[in-house]
Amino acid sequence: MGRIERAVVVGAGLIGTSIALALREHGTRVALSDPDPATLRLACELGAGEALDADASGRPADIAVIAAPPSAVPEVLRAAQDRGLAHVYTDAASVKHGVVAAAERAGCDMATFIPGHPMGGGERSGPSAARADLFLGRSWALCPTGKADPVAVSAVRDLIRLCGAQAVPMGAAAHDRAVALVSHGPHVAAAAVAARLLEGDEAELSLAGQGVRDVTRIAAGDPRLWWEILGHNGGPVADVLEAVAADLSACAAGLREAGDRGADSSAPPPEAVGGLLERGVRGRERVPGKHGGGRTPEYAVVPVLIPDEPDSLGRLFLAAGAAGVNIEDVRLDHSYGLPMGVAQLSVVPEAAERLARVLRERGYSVHA
Repeated sequence: MGRIERAVVVGAGLIGTSIALALREHGTRVALSDPDPATLRLACELGAGEALDADASGRPADIAVIAAPPSAVPEVLRAAQDRGLAHVYTDAASVKHGVVAAAERAGCDMATFIPGHPMGGGERSGPSAARADLFLGRSWALCPTGKADPVAVSAVRDLIRLCGAQAVPMGAAAHDRAVALVSHGPHVAAAAVAARLLEGDEAELSLAGQGVRDVTRIAAGDPRLWWEILGHNGGPVADVLEAVAADLSACAAGLREAGDRGADSSAPPPEAVGGLLERGVRGRERVPGKHGGGRTPEYAVVPVLIPDEPDSLGRLFLAAGAAGVNIEDVRLDHSYGLPMGVAQLSVVPEAAERLARVLRERGYSVHA
């Protein structure tokens, strides 16, 4: 792995600050810049780096990361290159084709600019939500143009590895189609489901369980930021949404027809309904699991009742460690109106019985 001694991060939001924190853990000296003084100050106080002096001079950094909205990247990149901030430049914008085209029109040096996109984030924004491990085990799109210097590409690969992510090389247009399918389209679909909840009254919403929380979680993202993203990837996202809308319309028509006929649940579902549900299962199976690959591994789930109090999860994980069992995944189901919840612990099937036994011996209520 190459050594990155000095880096510049322009943009101290969630992504930029997380990249800076990850680099700091490897001893990289990071200089930060942000148009909002309060954001910059908070990122520095969190230990992400030191402020980039307005009149900074001297030798360029090894790499500069432009963590700015897509429309701002070309101008910020050109200014950074004109200033000679670094030997190599990359960005973290969630769309690539339009950014690359605009950077070329702006006269940016495309040999030293290697477009990228870390596939990490969350509903919260700003440096306060940043984490050094935000990209650990995540994919990171690497989209060099035909003008890219191989040495610059190698440097960005080193950055990706230092952040704990896996580089996925692809062209800019292919990247935009991919994120429309796996990120941008799903966000709009989640927003559409969440918007329906505005029509529910308090009694109806009291029945909300983990399912609706899972489906609508990402809908909590900043609408202004998401319009910036969607506006730069309109065509590919529209293609995804039109396909989803067609499936939903056909499903709704099938359900309406079945209801009009008074069909019972023992009758075969209409193809538009049953086929969609079956394709949904097969599509979900294609989402890579934590170990990669095209199919999520089969785990056994051990449900454990835990109190809603500080360190209850920590104690539970310590107990699992004492049992010699690795927790592959965890989901929390909260009990409405009760000071407790259920931790759904996913483990390899052969470890489930041992984990349940040890937890019961330690006083946990386990519902295996």
